[in-house]
Amino acid sequence: MSTDSEFLAHARDLFADLGPIRTGRLFGGTALYVDDAMFAVIFGDALYMKADKPLAAEYADAGSVPFQYDTKTGVRIIPGLISLPESALDDPDEAMFWARKSMVPARKAATKRTKAKQAKK
Repeated sequence: MSTDSEFLAHARDLFADLGPIRTGRLFGGTALYVDDAMFAVIFGDALYMKADKPLAAEYADAGSVPFQYDTKTGVRIIPGLISLPESALDDPDEAMFWARKSMVPARKAATKRTKAKQAKK
């Protein structure tokens, strides 16, 4: 599934205050990165944010749901990717509120990956 270029541009606009955003492929969607930290993923017309357990609970309280997809053996849920609250899609201030929160677990995961790569050398 390819990402709609207009939706990607909209996401870049929403999160522009985080700094330069680069993209990459992830699970058939488009991952959004600031530095080496993947903080969001676009799947179709939905935007999912990086979350740890406590942050996922905050997102759930705002009406967000975890990313899920169908497999041969049933539905697979990815609890670390939670939908951006729908109201934030049209509100840059709210979008940045959530993005800043998602950058915390995103940076932790990036640091963990970097340390693991260095340990292999």
